[in-house]
Formats: sequence, C-alpha cells, structure tokens
Amino acid sequence: MTSAAGGLTPDRHPTADFFVCDLFDASPKGDLASMEHPIFSLATKPDTRVLSYEHNGAEITVTPSVKGRATIHDKDILIYCVSQLMAAVNLGRQITRHLTLTAHDLLVATNRDTSGDAYTRLRDAFERLAGTRITTNISTGGEETTRGFGLIEAWEIVRKSRGGRMVSVRVTLSDWLFRAVEARSVLTLSRDYFRLRKPLERRVYELARKHCGRQQAWRISVPVLHKKAGSAAPVRVFRAALRKMIAEGNLPDYDLTEEPGDVIRVSRRNGVVEAGPDLPPLSDAVRAAARDLAPGEDVYALEAQWRHWWAASGRSPLKAPGKAFLGWIKSRPRG
Repeated sequence: MTSAAGGLTPDRHPTADFFVCDLFDASPKGDLASMEHPIFSLATKPDTRVLSYEHNGAEITVTPSVKGRATIHDKDILIYCVSQLMAAVNLGRQITRHLTLTAHDLLVATNRDTSGDAYTRLRDAFERLAGTRITTNISTGGEETTRGFGLIEAWEIVRKSRGGRMVSVRVTLSDWLFRAVEARSVLTLSRDYFRLRKPLERRVYELARKHCGRQQAWRISVPVLHKKAGSAAPVRVFRAALRKMIAEGNLPDYDLTEEPGDVIRVSRRNGVVEAGPDLPPLSDAVRAAARDLAPGEDVYALEAQWRHWWAASGRSPLKAPGKAFLGWIKSRPRG
C-alpha cells in the first residue's frame, strides 16, 4: 500500500471537491507524449541545460529559458488544463486552446498550499512553461509537429486581488498539447500523484502508468529507464534512487521490483489490470510495423487513439487486432 506521511505530502484539502469547477468528474489526466518522453526537468534548482533525446525514432530537443526548463512539478498546470478539457469533452461541450482558470482551484486540485508564496510559485511555473521551447518529430493527434513551440503558448493574469495576488489566469495551450486532447491521447492519473514529493517518483509513476496499463507487469532495464526518465544523475546514483523508491513503496497503484540483469519490474498492485476495451495487448512486431507506417509518431499514442476509436465504433469483433490496428493507421484521416 502507498505509505503515509514520510514519503508523501499530506492531503492538504481532504474535504474539498476535486477540481472544484463547473465540470463534474474532472479526474486528473496526463497526455501520452509527455508521459512517454522526458520533456520536464527533474531538478529542484533552475535547470538551464538543453536536453537532446532520441529513442526509437522519436527526437526531442528541449531548450529552457533563462528561468530554467519547466519542471515535473510545473507539469501539474498542464495536467489540470488537460483534465478540464477532457471533462468538457465528456460532457459534449466545445473546447478551445484558451482556458480561464481560477488560481485557487488549481492550487487545491493539485494538492498545493494556498499561501501567498504558493501564488508566487505558480506564477514562476507559468513563466517556465511558456519559456521552455520544444522541437520534436513526435506527433499528437495523428499530426507530426516539426516546428518549435512552447509547452503553453501564452498566459496572462486576468484578475488580481487587492493585494496583487492572481485570482484568475488565462492560458493558451500549444497546438501540440491541444491535439492530444482532441484525439483523447490521455490517461487518467491517480489523485495521489500530486502527493508524490520527489520528481523521480513522479516521473517513474508516469512511465509505469503509460506502459503497465493493460498488462500484469512491465520490465525495463535500468539504463533504458534512466534515459526515459530524463535523469541527469549518473546511472549508479539513479539505480540507488530506484532501490530507495522500491523500499519506500510510495508509487500509487504500482509496485517496483529489482530483478537479475539490472532490470526493474513494474506491476499493478494486487495484480489488478486496468479496465478498458477488451482487446489484447499488441505485440512488439505490430508496434514495429506501426513505426514503419508512421515514422516519427508515438505508436503508444496511436494505439490509444485506435482503441478509443474501436470502442466508440461499437467494439466490432476482431480476429486479428494487430492487422486491424495497422489498417487503421493506413486509413485514418490526416491533417
């Protein structure tokens, strides 16, 4: 079970409605692309390094502003925005890239304190998100992005309190992130995600959630996990941090186990596999073929889109899901 106190921040707002706005059931959602790839910094001090990352054909360059690269804790803002948009979509409402947020609700929803300093930190997070520039060949919503863009395109304080504290803020999301929402390339996150103190815990949870959703377990070598996590620490230090994480057991819903061969096994706690469309997992061979058909695209995001499409179309029986998936890639609308 997830431990209390020691490894997790307390639930600061236990009696508050989660995502206190006019949208119901706004569960926290993360977009698949940024869950898969190490866009956000795990550093606790300003990180001004340029990150260059390549894995299985995906290429990313992340360039920070003078204020540093957006951090994994700054990502809370994007999770909140994506959650609001997906709640609106589920209610049949029209959505746009432009959102007006109540600062207090955002802080409560992401389990932050609501002191004066919290609003200052929130402003700093907006500046890092807007200042961090991404160049990538990873597509979202079936469309490849080849230009540079910010994690958010713009933000502005719409209203302040008499003391100068932000009350509401308007945010314009990047096309890249908005397309992920339109394509429903998102996954629901545990609400305890916001209680994880350590950046590495948050990052490993994202990867576990992304890869272990519909299977009993997921195995990954420590060096590959080090790369996918985006850790700047040496591999030996990273390995020691993983061992501490295993001992503490703070990750919501998942257990980590170290196996021979420098491998980490990630398993759903109690062996529970995520409910979802009743299609078996696709094989590595099918995913490799998908990469050939859609070079530069995130095949896991494509698989999620296809599963949603298949479920929405009535769950027609499939004798060969792999062939159906590859056929969908060939015939799907583009642009």
